[in-house]
Amino acid sequence: MKNTDWYVPLAARLNLEYLEKIDTFIENIYADDAKIYPPKDKIFLAIKLTPLAKTKVIIVGQDPYPQENKAQGLAFSYPADFIVKRADSIINIQKELANEGIAKKDSDLTNWATQGVLLLNAVLTVPDNQPNAHAGLIWEPLTDEIIKVASDDERPKVFILWGNFARKKAKLIDRDKHLIIESAHPSPLSASRGFFGSQPFLRANAFLEEHNQTAIKWEL
Repeated sequence: MKNTDWYVPLAARLNLEYLEKIDTFIENIYADDAKIYPPKDKIFLAIKLTPLAKTKVIIVGQDPYPQENKAQGLAFSYPADFIVKRADSIINIQKELANEGIAKKDSDLTNWATQGVLLLNAVLTVPDNQPNAHAGLIWEPLTDEIIKVASDDERPKVFILWGNFARKKAKLIDRDKHLIIESAHPSPLSASRGFFGSQPFLRANAFLEEHNQTAIKWEL
């Protein structure tokens, strides 16, 4: 985190004691070869791949995938060669992309991140097979401030909030400056209740182009 352009504005908002607690928490949970995801060196991958200076779109997730070799530090993304045994959110994201005329066939969203799409989970770590087990322990003050820093930045952005959990973050965002796209979550349990047909990708690009910014190539 310290080697990113997010660190200075975050450190100005968060006290040193809290930042030190994050370091201690990381050291403790990854001790003794515990199965924690993503790998330790990818906890902050989202803000490493997507600098504040290049952030155009923020997609908010809940926490990493709790399966080995799946979580990679980017919300909703997992390696293209990971074998999926059942339908999941990324499958429905691909379906919505196709509905919008965008063909993306794999689950790795790294190319989105390098184009300026911050794929931010609200909770950055998870134990094996224990979804959301680290919620409320340490991460939310940091990730809330990341959202606030992005909102306070002068360049207009798009915030995509899927599901009730992410939609609660809307209060952190300046609606007068940015576009907030809210809908149901893309998970198989809720995608049919408003995610499909919400056109978040086309709407995001239209907003970016209206504000003289390069559109995202979602198909990559």
